Amino acid sequence: MSTETSTATARNLRKERIGVVTSDKMTKSITVTVERKVMHPKYHKFVKRTSKFMAHDEKGDAHIGDTVRIMEIRPMSKLKRWRLVEVIERAK
Repeated sequence: MSTETSTATARNLRKERIGVVTSDKMTKSITVTVERKVMHPKYHKFVKRTSKFMAHDEKGDAHIGDTVRIMEIRPMSKLKRWRLVEVIERAK
């Protein structure tokens, strides 16, 4: 019983990020760029920082410019540790 509850809580603690698809040229994979704002330690201004994540897209429904939600998973390959959860907004 305790092992079931511990795995259930571990699954709920998976990180989620919202970002923009920058590449969909690979089969079943996308590159997502996530932007965040960090305060500069000296000047106290907000600076944009970006991170790129490789995500697994099983159905291939995300395309360049789409805003997507990705979730952390076990490593699928050398660089893929995220999977596509949903496409929030399609590119125009």
